[in-house]
Amino acid sequence: MSQRWRLALLAVAAAVAVLVWTEQAPQPESNPTPASDPPRSAALYDPLAAARAETRIGNVEAGIPAQCYTDPAEGHNPCWVCHTGANGRNRTDDLDRQRHYRFTTRARHNPWDNLFVDRRAGIDAIGDDEILAYIRQDNVAALRTALRDVPQKLAWRPDLDYTQGFDDGFARDGSGWRAFRYKPVPAAFWPTNGATDDVLVRLPERFRQEAGHQPSRMIYRINLALLEAAIAIADSVADAELTLPTEPLDETVAGLDLDGDGTLGTALMIRGLPSHYAGAAADAPVRRYDYPVGTEFLHGVRYIDPDAPDLLSRRFKELRYAVKRAHLDDAALQRRVDADAVTQQIGAIPRYAGTALTGQTNDYAWRLFGYIEDAQGRLRLQTREEQLYCMGCHTGIGVTVDQTFSLPRKLPGAAGWGLQTLAGMQDVPQAGSKTPEILQFLQRAGAGDEFRANDEMLQRFFPDGTLDETLVRRAAPGGPDDIRSLIVPSRARALALNKAYMVLVREQSYRLGRTPLLQPAPAALRQIERDDTGLEASGKVYDDGRLWLDWASTRPAP
Repeated sequence: MSQRWRLALLAVAAAVAVLVWTEQAPQPESNPTPASDPPRSAALYDPLAAARAETRIGNVEAGIPAQCYTDPAEGHNPCWVCHTGANGRNRTDDLDRQRHYRFTTRARHNPWDNLFVDRRAGIDAIGDDEILAYIRQDNVAALRTALRDVPQKLAWRPDLDYTQGFDDGFARDGSGWRAFRYKPVPAAFWPTNGATDDVLVRLPERFRQEAGHQPSRMIYRINLALLEAAIAIADSVADAELTLPTEPLDETVAGLDLDGDGTLGTALMIRGLPSHYAGAAADAPVRRYDYPVGTEFLHGVRYIDPDAPDLLSRRFKELRYAVKRAHLDDAALQRRVDADAVTQQIGAIPRYAGTALTGQTNDYAWRLFGYIEDAQGRLRLQTREEQLYCMGCHTGIGVTVDQTFSLPRKLPGAAGWGLQTLAGMQDVPQAGSKTPEILQFLQRAGAGDEFRANDEMLQRFFPDGTLDETLVRRAAPGGPDDIRSLIVPSRARALALNKAYMVLVREQSYRLGRTPLLQPAPAALRQIERDDTGLEASGKVYDDGRLWLDWASTRPAP
């Protein structure tokens, strides 16, 4: 058998394994629809209509994000944020993607046509009062109501009532979701580039119960702290040397000496990584960079409300959901990494198990699923092609921690539990670096976004084309500002970005890109004509990109 056929069979075997997980892995837990939902009416819309109507996938490689078509001319390198050497349990070393365009023949033409469309006339046609009224309307309750009598089995039905609020990050509706604060990943997720967002985590029910399977908020707090310790500490720190500030934890409830002081009392610190979780999940091992099976994430993508607390609009652009479906041991994980490499080498189309209704499951046992606005601003189920959009970033890139981004960047301790806010959060460096992260991005990318399209940041931080490092460092530890001074847009820009996305919503042109731009992207390539990015020749390849952060300089004393 030729080497090419061996490689192809390996890729096929990986795809078959995904199908097996899809059938055998535990189903995500679902909570009843909150009682506060409005009554169902005969005029209700069908949130599954667009997904049902899909007959073909136009862009089979929709997982390649628009940012990967950035022109790195003159050494501008935003690619280091995602593409880096293997770290932690993530054995994907994709540093070479900074040096070379590893695209198939199909993917060499940029499919994200919305990057090149001039929508300034459409933006100008929307008034400030109109856009503010629009983004301040709730569109989640109507989705829950519309789904109430839908018989189809879905990967996830919205089971969080945001309107009931949060207590220490815990959803007051009893759904088990807990919100946490995190430093946004540069640069697409900065508010100045188009959206606000929040992320919540939920562990399986037994992780929320004492040994006798009665609900226990304290057990849940402890298990979440153990998960944070396993995920959010850099791989340069050994298990035995690990330390993590926590909210107050009652060790007597778990029977675990979390702070290592030899007694069971109230712990404000985890010292050393315990071998197992607590309560009814005491049989579950704590593994570095490995979420327990059944861990769920909810990612709400919102508009920018310049007058709202923390800029979070009531209206959601998207509700994104992910669930861990199976555990992969080290050998199985390496096989998936090898299979991914083979798929790229032979130019095969990435394959994911699932449908629009069931979500997409990747080679690493994560299922992704989501809702997005329809032309009237109502949330609808994403089509399969629209779901593929999220798969690339959560499947086999070097920087992720168990294919995730947000929890590794959680603000440590009690201050990190709650609905997302940037208030008081400073520009700490990535683990292993001495340079504040946002400053480092601006230095390396030469702009405030991947496409060098954010004129506001260019004008403010690059006067005369040179980065004003002194101004940026004001938000670093020891400075008088926080990161809001760097990555929050002006009111005028926030409104314009909202309008730009509203135009995309009305067009329903997500398959051509979701990036809200105020003008065509100046640094986006329509066609990849060469293999070499030119970054190595200019000495601009960086192997130190990490999600983990060095919070020590701003960490409160326990």
